[in-house]
Formats: sequence, structure tokens, C-alpha cells
Amino acid sequence: MKKLTTMLLAVGISVTALVGCGGTPGRADGTAQTVSTDGSTSMEKVIGYLSEAYMAENDGIKITYNPTGSGAGIQAASEGRCDIGLSSRDLKPEEAETLEATVIAIDGIAMIVNPQNPVSDLTIEQIGKLYKGEITNWSEVGGSDAPVVLIGREAASGTRDGFESITGTEGECKYTQELTSTGDVVQTVSSNPNAIGYASLASVNDSVKLLSVEGVTPSTETIQNGTYKIQRDFVFVTPKDKDLSEAAQAFMDYASSAAADEMIEKAGAVPVKR
Repeated sequence: MKKLTTMLLAVGISVTALVGCGGTPGRADGTAQTVSTDGSTSMEKVIGYLSEAYMAENDGIKITYNPTGSGAGIQAASEGRCDIGLSSRDLKPEEAETLEATVIAIDGIAMIVNPQNPVSDLTIEQIGKLYKGEITNWSEVGGSDAPVVLIGREAASGTRDGFESITGTEGECKYTQELTSTGDVVQTVSSNPNAIGYASLASVNDSVKLLSVEGVTPSTETIQNGTYKIQRDFVFVTPKDKDLSEAAQAFMDYASSAAADEMIEKAGAVPVKR
């Protein structure tokens, strides 16, 4: 009887070992390993598609997302409050001293107006003058005789940082409203016939009108080949001096590989040219 019990115990240990050998396993106690991400609201769709696809193929992994904005995500990564920070702007020189930036995808910053607005194309110079308050009426750029309502993001937003650096409007924008998420910008523009805003292309829907910029409409092709000028990178941010957990590193490897391109495109962003 004692010999039989010993044999059964050995078999049980072997089965347990085999169960724990597949892919990226959860913890030994059966609970999920968590990979926490924090940051850019513009990356919501991208991180959502990547997370769902990865978790579907890797039992025992849970990926969380906290939409706090790029600046907050970078700070969270720096302070070790998340595994991966999400940023829709490049790292500043002082941030890059301790943090690593991995480009996951490219995003076009779309210029949007209300569907009732007859304007369909603007130059970067016109966009700059609009946001600096030098052009205050839509009639000055071929639109109706109506005041321009300027919608933008809050100061910590990576979308705002990218938009202002490209259009040469840093510190000079005369915003009517500064909103805390890309979704809020789209909603506000959709409800105001005189509004103009900027938003991640991945977040634009049929409730607003997409403008071309200098004759070029944002698309996968025009963003990847650089002919659409208002664009920025979607970035994973990690500490330079600290290794990621096994689960976080595995997710990072997936998200930055060609295997993730299909999910990035489904999310409305553009894969990095490899």
C-alpha cells in the first residue's frame, strides 16, 4: 500500500509539472500573472487589441490598462508603478536618461471638424494660425462666416505635444477648451458646427469630418511613407536599469514584432516598417 501511494504521488507531481510547461504560464498557485500598462489615452485601441490577442494565446496572463495620459504613464514607468508606460510622444532628453522607448506603432494626428463644416483641406501654416488665434473666422480659410472654436488636449497630453511641435504652436495655442481624452475631443467637435480639433486617427469615427492636410489625407500608406506630416509614434516606455518581469518582457516582445501588425492595423494605427 505504501509503495502504491508513493507511485501515485510521483504521477501527480509529473502531471503538475507538465501542466505548468506551456507558453507563458501563470503563477504556481494558479493565479494570473499581471502585466500593468499606464498612460496614453490615444493608445487605448492599440493596447486593447494587442492585450486581447495576447491573452487569448497565453493562459495565466492578465494585461491591465490605466488611461492616465502620456506624461502620467511615463512617470509611472519611471517610478515603478507600472510594468510598461504608454506614450504618444517621444521621450524628452531628461526622460531618456533613465527610460527606454520602444516604438510599437505610428499614429497620424487627424485634424477634425464638424460634418457641417464645408472646409476639407488646410495647410500646416493655416492650422498653426488658427490655433494661435491669428485666424479667428472660418471664412478666412474658405469656410462659412462663423467664429472658430479651438478644441485641444490638456497640457500633459502626448497628442497635444506632438500636434504643437509639428505645427509650431508650442505655448501659443488659444484653446477654447482643453480636454482630458481623445474621445472627449471627438465628441465635442461632433456637437459643435464651428469646432476644430485634433485626435489620434485610431480614435476618429463617422461623427466628425476628417480633413486632409496640404492635400494629403491620413492613411496607412501616407503615414508610413511620411507624406502625411502630422504624425507621431506610439511608444512603450520601460526603465533602463531594471529588467521587466518574464510576463511583461514576453508581451513587449510580441507587441514589437511582426506578429502584432495585424492587431495594430485593426486598431486603426500603422505598423512600424520593418
